[in-house]
Amino acid sequence: MTTFYTEFQKVLLSVDCIIFGFTDNKLKILIGKRNMDPGRGEWSLYGGFVRGDESLDEAANRTLFELTGLRKVFMRQVGAFGNIDRDPGERVVSVAYYALINVKDYDEELRKQHGVEWVDLDNIPQMYSDHNDMVRRARKLMRQKMKTEPVGFELLPSLFTLTQLQRLYEAVNGEELDKRNFRKRIKDMDYIEKTELIDKKTSKRGAALYRFNKKAFTEDKNFKL
Repeated sequence: MTTFYTEFQKVLLSVDCIIFGFTDNKLKILIGKRNMDPGRGEWSLYGGFVRGDESLDEAANRTLFELTGLRKVFMRQVGAFGNIDRDPGERVVSVAYYALINVKDYDEELRKQHGVEWVDLDNIPQMYSDHNDMVRRARKLMRQKMKTEPVGFELLPSLFTLTQLQRLYEAVNGEELDKRNFRKRIKDMDYIEKTELIDKKTSKRGAALYRFNKKAFTEDKNFKL
């Protein structure tokens, strides 16, 4: 520990993870009740303080892994939140990150262990401090990203129906899409491949299952949905 900057007040630095999922044709977010003071018992995002030996990205990845047990998850920085009175405990600046995961990849026992729940994104309760603002900004960034990059597939299983894909984009954009036009656009995308497998769980008649071909997309790089 050096003796530099002793004339300045020290500020705590934390990360908060906004974890999006998609199930039952709805966008979900993972939140839980805060188990520390101040704000004990209030709804909150999952986060933690940045350690002295790690970068912001490392802290965010560690926090996400502690909660979900998942690595190599799509995650992007949302921004810094530093209002002076945002935390009544200490002067804390938080850098928020959003992540996209497939709900089925998240171990149910681990979810229960951490006491977190998947909550409908359109029905989020009032949360601790500025966490609702973090979610609003993250959702806006996610919506913009999904218009230019195929990151939405991170929210789906490896095999999915076109109905699932359409419902996902409807949930993200907040509006219904014309089925015929949507499927016409999908048909022109070589990196969304139709398989020989049939989904008989969510469709009575049986719906064809598709998959995202990352290699084909990399070669194409012309995405707009």
